[in-house]
Amino acid sequence: MHFASPHLLWLSVLVVPMIGYYVWRTLQGGAAIRISSLDGAVGAPRTVRWYLRHLPFVLRATAFLLLVVALARPQDVERLSHTSTEGIDIMLSIDVSGSMLARDFKPDRITAAKEVAGSFIADRYGDRIGLVAFAGEAFTQSPLTTDQGTLQTLLARIRSGLIEDGTAIGNGLATAVNRLRESEAKSKVIILLTDGVNNRGEIAPMTAAEIAKAQGIRVYTIGVGTEGMAPYPAVDLFGQMTFVQQKVEIDEKTLAAIAELTGGRYFRATDREKLRAIYDEINRMEKSKVEVSEHVAYHELFTVWLLGALLLLAVEFLLSTLVLKRIP
Repeated sequence: MHFASPHLLWLSVLVVPMIGYYVWRTLQGGAAIRISSLDGAVGAPRTVRWYLRHLPFVLRATAFLLLVVALARPQDVERLSHTSTEGIDIMLSIDVSGSMLARDFKPDRITAAKEVAGSFIADRYGDRIGLVAFAGEAFTQSPLTTDQGTLQTLLARIRSGLIEDGTAIGNGLATAVNRLRESEAKSKVIILLTDGVNNRGEIAPMTAAEIAKAQGIRVYTIGVGTEGMAPYPAVDLFGQMTFVQQKVEIDEKTLAAIAELTGGRYFRATDREKLRAIYDEINRMEKSKVEVSEHVAYHELFTVWLLGALLLLAVEFLLSTLVLKRIP
């Protein structure tokens, strides 16, 4: 309950001197008459009126408090709010080629990429997010969805070796663009992560970028890999997995051109912490728009308190006049 004039509630402290005066007057005694003896009055039984003798004052004091509350204008506050959310549709396109098993990231590039992407997804509550994996070709791991639980499960299932090896950046980007093509969201974004140079696929990276631009899609590209040499996976003479030092080669020029053409940005992640910082920066740049309109209505309640006070005063008057009549 809300009060329009809460400062008037301080008038309620006046009930304290009212009580004090009533107690003092009661102890002083009221009107008196002379009688020859009190012997008959002392043994008289106490009636209901004796027990109700203080009730008129209690009713009067309570009525005063109700009047004070009524003066303070109690109100019922009704808040009507309408929230409209302008979400963002985001496709994550992740390289799952064999080179993503390189161990310049801990434990390797693809595991680090999946874990950081999972944290990014968890922060995008309300947005629709989809998932594309690519190597020598590309496939949709998850269409656009707001079901974070299912999306996180599908993200965890991504691994190298699922499809033919290679790096088809154009196909990975084009597949993500195709998933956003029918989206009605005002903001559409692709985050493409790779660690190599385009060497496979039917669609050139810049051709896919031009399609993305035509569809109004921003593309953020991330190159994953340390500077210089890194331990890449290889198979030895006995068919066992081993790791050999190889030069890290990322087509940063193409990735930067894709981002520039579509209005996005290119980032280079040389370790796990930088990769996390990149996703955090993208998260800050691509904020969903939320508009909240609120209407507040006030309903006056003072009449209830006023009627209550008048009712108590009426009861007090009737008790004092008809039931608890006193000798003047």
